[in-house]
Amino acid sequence: MVTELGASDRMRDHWWWRPGWSVGTRMYTWHVTFGGQAALHQITERYQAALGALPGVDLIPLQWLHLTMQGVGFTDQVPDAEVRKITAAAEEHLTAHPPITFTVGAPIVDPEAILFRVEPADQLRRVRDSVRAAITDVWGAHRVPDAPEWTPHVSLAYSNGEGSAAPYLEAVHGVAADPVTVTVNAVQLIRLDRDTKVYKWDTVASVPLGG
Repeated sequence: MVTELGASDRMRDHWWWRPGWSVGTRMYTWHVTFGGQAALHQITERYQAALGALPGVDLIPLQWLHLTMQGVGFTDQVPDAEVRKITAAAEEHLTAHPPITFTVGAPIVDPEAILFRVEPADQLRRVRDSVRAAITDVWGAHRVPDAPEWTPHVSLAYSNGEGSAAPYLEAVHGVAADPVTVTVNAVQLIRLDRDTKVYKWDTVASVPLGG
């Protein structure tokens, strides 16, 4: 979970195994996914084309573009009945939120990823707060994963090694692309895996904003 973003002059491997993860592990987590988001796909392709000839990065296939929002727990630790309760609570909380519109522009080079900042972020933060409130309804505040602080972003490539960030900075700075606007009408509860150095998932529930 990224809590702060900033330009980097060095890269590091994104794919180290975080606590609890190994091949075969799956996690329930809330994301925004971007199927059918043509404008976002097009700007992503522009920057990925500039990065594609460079070693040391894994480009994210368009079908797996996502905005990481809020973890729930590993699938072997969260009973199906509790997944259903959290989803139902999220449906209630998210009726209060209208669809969200945000803008992405030139990406930044973070130590583990090349990513788009999301601006403005306030509405997304309020939606995430409601998702956290739904988890609290079922488990109590003491069991809500991840820190309250959060910086929304959309990654377009992950670093798979260590080295200078200069080639990636030069690549993205060489692209002329206007910012694009993205509208989010729902958030997704997904079952996530990262076995093959790409985040893949199946969708458990898609909860609309505004009911």
